Amino acid sequence: MRIATWNVNSVRSRVDRIVSWLDRSDVDVLAIQETKCKDSQFPYERFAEIGYEVAHVGVSQWNGVAIVSRVGLENVQVAFENQPAFGKDTETDPVVEARAIAATCGGVRVWSLYVPNGRALGDPHYDYKLAWLDTLRDDAESWLTADPDAQVVLVGDWNVAPTDDDVWDPELFEGKTHTSEPERARFRAIVDAGFADVVRPFTPGPRVYTYWDYTQLRFPKKQGLRIDFVLASPAVQKRVTGASIDREERKGKGASDHAPVVVELS
Repeated sequence: MRIATWNVNSVRSRVDRIVSWLDRSDVDVLAIQETKCKDSQFPYERFAEIGYEVAHVGVSQWNGVAIVSRVGLENVQVAFENQPAFGKDTETDPVVEARAIAATCGGVRVWSLYVPNGRALGDPHYDYKLAWLDTLRDDAESWLTADPDAQVVLVGDWNVAPTDDDVWDPELFEGKTHTSEPERARFRAIVDAGFADVVRPFTPGPRVYTYWDYTQLRFPKKQGLRIDFVLASPAVQKRVTGASIDREERKGKGASDHAPVVVELS
């Protein structure tokens, strides 16, 4: 079984690339982030044509997450329990954004997650990000407490670079989001709760990235960030036989600024 995660940065703009990649990658389940469309706008039929079911949540041109699967799509859940809401200002009622969706696929509970960006240290969105990760950690830990053998993967764009090796220039990010200690501590807390980064052992070393900004030729200069992860419960960890980052999909016209991350399970 092959499970992948990919922030596609607009599913409608890149559906041809996504479908083509699925057709040749032999991936059974793909978690997608930043679909940037409403449910009614998602191109379901393109995935159905190649044998994939789709679960999607999106309410506007921002955010949006999906799971596409050819090995079943059961017990779909939008948002995790007590997922924090966010309001842009005091006059706007906070809303639970389209940032998390789960489904059971081939016996594995797959969560497609798009962690809030944070924007800037001290910004309300940064506090929202920390609260979002805290709540996710509490929920994820409770799943393993209830069933230590639960097969669960938390996959997606975490918007956190957990170590300095995950940033092309750590000094450039000092005082900015993605690398601050509070963010990194939240990421470690989820790992400590039992969800291991199962891709890193197969893609070791510094300068191994999943995201390259469109600006200033970051991709050809190899100036990226590692912010897309597959964190697996102990039961899934035992099944991992390989993992990779498909850097080739960042190349060419119309590419997303993220690369797909793939995990292979026995």
